[in-house]
Amino acid sequence: MIDIPTPIIGLIIAVFALVFLVLRTRVHALIAMLAAACIAGLTGGMTIDKTLAVITQGFGSTLGSIGIVIGLGVMMGRLLEVSGAAEQIAYSFIKWLGKRREEWALAITGYIVSIPIFVDSAFVILFPVAKALAKSGKRSLLTLGVALAGGLVVTHHTVPPTPGPLGVAGLFGVDIGAMLLTGMCLAVPCVIGIVLYAQWLDKKYPEFGQQGMKTPDELQASYKQYLKEKADKPLPSLTLSLLPILVPIALIFCKAMLTTLASFEGLESLGSNPLVQGIGFIGTPIIALAISVLLAVYTLVPHMDRHATAERLEEGLQSAGIILLVTGAGGALGAVLRDSGAGNQLAEQIAGLPISPILIPFIVATLVRLIQGSGTVAMVTAASISAPILAQIPGVNMLLAAQAATMGSLFFGYFNDSLFWVVNRMMGISDVKQQMVVWSIPTTIAWAIGGTGVALLNLLFGSGGTWFDPVLPLLVLALIIWGVRRQPLGMTAPAAVRQP
Repeated sequence: MIDIPTPIIGLIIAVFALVFLVLRTRVHALIAMLAAACIAGLTGGMTIDKTLAVITQGFGSTLGSIGIVIGLGVMMGRLLEVSGAAEQIAYSFIKWLGKRREEWALAITGYIVSIPIFVDSAFVILFPVAKALAKSGKRSLLTLGVALAGGLVVTHHTVPPTPGPLGVAGLFGVDIGAMLLTGMCLAVPCVIGIVLYAQWLDKKYPEFGQQGMKTPDELQASYKQYLKEKADKPLPSLTLSLLPILVPIALIFCKAMLTTLASFEGLESLGSNPLVQGIGFIGTPIIALAISVLLAVYTLVPHMDRHATAERLEEGLQSAGIILLVTGAGGALGAVLRDSGAGNQLAEQIAGLPISPILIPFIVATLVRLIQGSGTVAMVTAASISAPILAQIPGVNMLLAAQAATMGSLFFGYFNDSLFWVVNRMMGISDVKQQMVVWSIPTTIAWAIGGTGVALLNLLFGSGGTWFDPVLPLLVLALIIWGVRRQPLGMTAPAAVRQP
């Protein structure tokens, strides 16, 4: 008879309870994660007082490391929304890249804008741009909409200061600057993959959203008129629009580079240099984001009065409240798993299995995403469960493990994903199979490319990886595309939708 340690039994019961509460009841993910933490502690051999103390400690320590950064990030994002900076970035890239490259312009805009702005809000703000381009330049609304949403969703899931990746960084104990830079690099091929798929959709369904035939001269005139109208709209300049986004990234990058240089033999004295120390201070994520918020206040909305500015900043904080609580609950669950001994004992079991440890957070995030839909909850849950386990396995690269959790949360956006409805309703698509083609497949493409990228990096810089790791996500993607393509699809012009 197999002798299963008590803490592992507690973990199994807690995971089943978490899945049941989220999937079959109306209990919110916050309560479900706290309940799972209690179950894991009590059934894992911990006393009531010890369980409650660990939950409180884990909740507080997690929010203590990333709570302020999340708050500052959403405040800055809210000012980018109300100032029109997101639209200015889109218009500028469209003008630079020129005609017939609008999908790339929108994808790049989404890639940048979604770092500080919540993805649903960003799509609602920028979708009118895509629709206007479709009308003005005889471009497929399907291609432009999917490219825009693809650029938005990838960085939203992988790049701090978006709350989800920040929470994952805190749970895995990795540097936020390293998480930001790695996430930005891994996001690029994911976005490219979605844009190429969006272009294929235009060829596959050319009849979608056609506005009527125009001559080349009429198209050129319409396109120039569109750019002129947008140029006359009062918006902040491109430099000011990008400043609050790029400045904190640059500061965090400089700090990371100097910290790395100071660790090399012969350059240890670099850390005592006053200039390096100053850059290290302002490059700390909390200080960098605080500077970003100040830049947004005084450059993007210079004419907004004090009370209106405070209201806009507080609106951003209101949207972050539940995310902070869910992230803290994830930290509480992870702390219980560590203190109960479940992480140590499960790590011993996993070390003997023919599976790469780096795939654990990726698979857990994938399953939770499929079950309950929220990418943030999926990655935080995966980090909460897997971080205590991987910490006990020698040689695991925790930065790549954190990225694996964020990439896993991109899997197959479906009915339980809010962005699934935002994208499809804004484009007027109501057929279930068409909705999967428009959004479920692109998110799975990003999931597969991102998972493959993390696995390849683990083979180069991590440990315990196998050649099968980067192949697995691609095999799953191929199976899903094969299954969807077997279904008869008749993509038609979109129904009329109300503009936001």
